[in-house]
This record gives sequence, structure tokens and C-alpha cells, in this order.
Amino acid sequence: MIIVLKPGAGQAEIDHILQRIAELGLKAHLSRGEQRTIIGVIGDESKLQSEPLQAIPGVEQVLPILKPFKLASRDLKREDTVVQVGRVRIGGGSLAMIAGPCAVESFEILDQIAVRVKAAGANILRGGAFKPRTSPYSFQGLGEQGLKILRDVGRKHDMPVVTEVMDPRQVELVDRYADMFQIGARNMQNFDLLKEVGQTRKPVLLKRGMSASVKDLLMSAEYILSEGNPWVVLCERGVRSFEESTRNMLDLSAVPNVKGQSHLPIIVDPSHATGRPDLIPAMARAAVAAGADGVHIEVHSCPEKALSDGPQALLPDQYAAVMRDLRRLAEVMGKSLA
Repeated sequence: MIIVLKPGAGQAEIDHILQRIAELGLKAHLSRGEQRTIIGVIGDESKLQSEPLQAIPGVEQVLPILKPFKLASRDLKREDTVVQVGRVRIGGGSLAMIAGPCAVESFEILDQIAVRVKAAGANILRGGAFKPRTSPYSFQGLGEQGLKILRDVGRKHDMPVVTEVMDPRQVELVDRYADMFQIGARNMQNFDLLKEVGQTRKPVLLKRGMSASVKDLLMSAEYILSEGNPWVVLCERGVRSFEESTRNMLDLSAVPNVKGQSHLPIIVDPSHATGRPDLIPAMARAAVAAGADGVHIEVHSCPEKALSDGPQALLPDQYAAVMRDLRRLAEVMGKSLA
């Protein structure tokens, strides 16, 4: 439910409404827009049926939110959410260019990659310290050592860092080193993990599950938002299909689809979506053209020696060429890579 306040409603009136909502055992989400202040009411709305909310001083209108994802809904917040990761803005016309290897392997290798991707225009450095692999015998990441390397390289090059968290027990550790959590596709519906990162106030990059609908993705975001963390960035990374020539099927319609339903920013990961370096440049351009708020690309200085997902990584020179195209496209779209 949305409570729309009258123009000029004072703080005392707002506090009174928030108090009434709390007395009913419900949660309130306050959003101050340029024209109106609105309060989203989250919980069992049946408790409000006998409440004459319309009669409370300062209230202009009471409206139901029909979508199941209340806090993520565009009904609650008309303007786009802008998520700040370090000095990088995601959304509202600002593009996140996330780049780096699939896994952190050593300080030297990550440092070499960071130099090149930053020079090309990347503004967030990625690298996995904990790796969810299909086979238990594959490289699983360096753990805390990898987190330390990622943090140190990020600081050296003045780039915020994002890395995956796989388990609620890892949240405190990852929080210590990273500027942004990543929830991978396999964990999109790990609700305990979503609630745990929701209790932090650190930005979260939430990837769409391999068989998840857009509604499923937004409902997972709702778990994080409902715990009090508003800084969620969605990521389209391809879904399972019958096509065998690509790793997944990149659903670029998800970008405008999400933007029509939600105020949250959404980026695209063409590396995991296609699994093919020859397709990544075209899909990255298409993502920005579709309205994405950023692009997430895997880059490695020597893919043939990479310990994880080498075949889908771009070489630094290839990434630089992609970024030159994306800069020109961003200008046409009226967006900034700052």
C-alpha cells in the first residue's frame, strides 16, 4: 500500500503516520520525491482495512500496490534509484563498467588486468574469491587471501571492488574487504543469504537465476530491500534455453522490462550470457542500446591459463576496443561512464 502525502506535509504529520503503521506491526518505507513524499506500507495489508488512513492529517491518497514486489516496484518510487559504489554511480544516466577476471589468482595477475581495464574505462574491478563451480574438483577460489588481493589491487588503482558471496556465513568476511556484494545466479533464491546482505547497507549486485523469470528476480530483490538495504543493482546474465551454440540465452528484453516495473538499476553480463568472446562486443553494445545501466565483462591477460572461465574472457586489447564503442554509444544515449 502507498500513502501519498499532501504537498507541504510536515515532519510531525509524517512521524504520526509512521507511528500508526508501526503500531499495526507493519514496516514503513519513506520516499521523498521532488513533487511528493510517499510512504510504502509493507506487510499484511489486511490489518489496514479498518484503519481510516485517509483521515490522518497530511494524507492525500491511499493506494494499493498490486505487484508482489512492493519495495522494488515503480509504483512505490517513480524516479530511478541511483546506487553509489565508492565514487561510482549506477543508474540515473551513469553507467557501471565492471571488468576483471572470473577468479582472483594472484596479486600480480590481477594488478596487470586492473591497469589495463582502468585505462580502457572500467570503473569497478571484479574478481571472485569464492567460486561456485559445477564440479567440486574445479578451482574454488582463494578465499580470504583472494579478498585481500582484490582489496589491495582496488585501492592501488582507486577502483571499488565487487566479489561474490556464496553463504550467509561469508557475509561478514566479504563485507570487510569488498565495496559491493555479488549474489550469483545459483544463489538468486538463497533467501537466507539475501536477508543477510539485506541487513548490511552495502550495495548488492543481484544476478538473475538461470531459470528465473523477471518477476522471480524482482522478488529476490524484495528480500534484500525488505531488510532495509535499498542499494540493489540487478544483472541480466542469460537464462537456460535449448540453444547449444551459446552458454545461455541473453534476454535483453529484461532490461526495458525491469525498467518498466522497477526503479532499481539493471546491468548486463554478456560474458556469462554468451560464453563466447566473439559475441561479447555486439551484446555489450546491444545492452547499452537497450537502456542498461552498465556492462559486466570478464577480462584476463592470458585466458588460456585462467583458473576459471578463461574461454569466455576478453583480452585487455579486446576490452579496450569494446569500451571505445561503448563510449560513443553512451554519448548517443545521453549517458555517462563517470
